[in-house]
Amino acid sequence: MALKSESGSNGESNGTVSIGLNAVIVAVTDEEPRLLTVRPSGRLRGQAGKGGRESGALPFGPLDPEKDRTLELGLTRWVREQTNLELGYVEQLYTFGDRDREPRSRSGGRRVLSVGYLALVREGQVAGREETSWRPWYEFFPWEDWRRGRPPLIDAAIEPALDRWVEGGKDPLRRQEHRERADITFGLRGAPWDGERVLERYELLYEAGLVFEARRDSELSSAGEPATGMGGRGEAGLVPGRSMVLDHRRIVATALGRLRGKIRYRPVVFELLPPTFTYLQLQRVVEALAGVRLHKQNFRRLVEKGGLVEGTGQLVSDTGGRPAELFRFRHEVLRERPTPGVGLPGVHS
Repeated sequence: MALKSESGSNGESNGTVSIGLNAVIVAVTDEEPRLLTVRPSGRLRGQAGKGGRESGALPFGPLDPEKDRTLELGLTRWVREQTNLELGYVEQLYTFGDRDREPRSRSGGRRVLSVGYLALVREGQVAGREETSWRPWYEFFPWEDWRRGRPPLIDAAIEPALDRWVEGGKDPLRRQEHRERADITFGLRGAPWDGERVLERYELLYEAGLVFEARRDSELSSAGEPATGMGGRGEAGLVPGRSMVLDHRRIVATALGRLRGKIRYRPVVFELLPPTFTYLQLQRVVEALAGVRLHKQNFRRLVEKGGLVEGTGQLVSDTGGRPAELFRFRHEVLRERPTPGVGLPGVHS
């Protein structure tokens, strides 16, 4: 099997498979989870719809089977080359290999597989051969940020659109299945909201034709190239949220769901913090990722009970209130507990 970059130029169908590596690189800055994006290459421009140039694509690059002993080493190598960014925490997400996920494969070109990775860093200046930018995570998924309560767009746009999708089912059984799926996925009609169902929500919106990527993919020309327009319909009927090229927003949704789940049982949040931090800083980073506000006292008790942090004896006074003590992560907890996550105590009302 030939290994080739996702961005390679050879699109002939010769039975080989192209292998690419995508990186979802996340930081939390000023209580905002942010995503590192790159400008799409020439053949992918126009695939991201309105604002697509700003939204861009995930960083991606090839696996060099001769040079890269592991996939992770290949990932960290080309991220360094493209952005001058050193990755610390990296974990594999999933292999995305739908047959028609890449334009050339739709017209008989080689099949493209992409191995997605999640990387956690502290935001910094990036420099390299790619045009990069940090984008707020919730610009891509505005319905996922509940820190100020239930997002108004769920009631104003998403629920009515899903109601129409349900009513469009071809028979009563299909309509009932769609109704149940919409309610459970988006917490409608009394169903609870599950923060970890990020991918399910995005895939439901895609299936219902409510995100740009679904409309774009349905309007591909017979030559397998992305349609340059919206078939005269503009972007009417689409729910808010920045789009991305190919299936990159699906990859990002997978990463956000994974990260929200891992908060509960692994100390991944500390990868996004400086070496010393206050309890409030720790709580705000957890809230930024989870998309909810947490009860302050309950959160502190949970962290203390888990032995996740230890005091440094140092105080900081630039907190807007009383001086606050600085803490650091206790690495010993990794030996003491099999699941040393911060958890998610009750949401603050």
